[in-house]
Amino acid sequence: MNQNLIKAGEIVRERCGFVPEIAMILGSGLSSLADELENPVVIPYSELPGFPVSTAPGHVSEMAAGDLAGRKVLVLKGRFHYYEGYGMEQIVHPVRFLKALGCNRLFLTNAAGGVNREFAPGDLMLITDHINLTGQNPLRGENDDDLGPRFPDMSYCWSRDMSDSLRTAAGNLNLSLREGVYTWFTGPSFETPAEIRMTSVLGGDAVGMSTVPEAIAAAHCGIRTAGVSCISNMAAGILDQPITSEEVMETGKQVRAEFARLIREFLRVLPAEEAR
Repeated sequence: MNQNLIKAGEIVRERCGFVPEIAMILGSGLSSLADELENPVVIPYSELPGFPVSTAPGHVSEMAAGDLAGRKVLVLKGRFHYYEGYGMEQIVHPVRFLKALGCNRLFLTNAAGGVNREFAPGDLMLITDHINLTGQNPLRGENDDDLGPRFPDMSYCWSRDMSDSLRTAAGNLNLSLREGVYTWFTGPSFETPAEIRMTSVLGGDAVGMSTVPEAIAAAHCGIRTAGVSCISNMAAGILDQPITSEEVMETGKQVRAEFARLIREFLRVLPAEEAR
């Protein structure tokens, strides 16, 4: 295993005093959940070997560990995107760091464009599967057997049991939780109307510029993963209006409270030992 991963894991274990039960990588406009941690320990990415610095709007280059809903949680407030110029290895470095840390559960969030016409801005969508339309894969190149197998199975990339816990949490709160397939484009340009029509034909319900590399790397590492997309806008061509990054951030702000309620309840109902 890469020595930077091992060293970063040692630093975080020493600083936090525990191995988190679950880690979260938060998307655009949703990182404020980290502010709700009790007894937080904040660690800038710059203090961890091998960690890049996030340049995307709404992403902060630091992680915070603490207690949330009675669980030991690690929140990564900034992620890395292909459109920022990072390579695949850099993008999934935080996930592989979790493997070195000993954390075996991951919760991913993102802001996404709605392709499914039954969706509306502000909806939360449980990610049931994904489509990779980029031609990129973080596992390309020499395999590190300490991380995972050369040819990992993606049948259970999105943990059914963790997803069931999210469904239970939403039901307990009487909160509407959509479900669908997330489709990855590289960005940074938003998709064209023709690309959105193609995505719909292929079975995609939402589009975005992140998350899939992390999910693939997590499956490779044996880290169980669940995810939720915040539908921040309807995708190109569905509404007769332009798409802006400001709209994405504003919708994230509007759903913060509902999102936080869902995550707290999810942590409360998540079994201590999750089956694969």
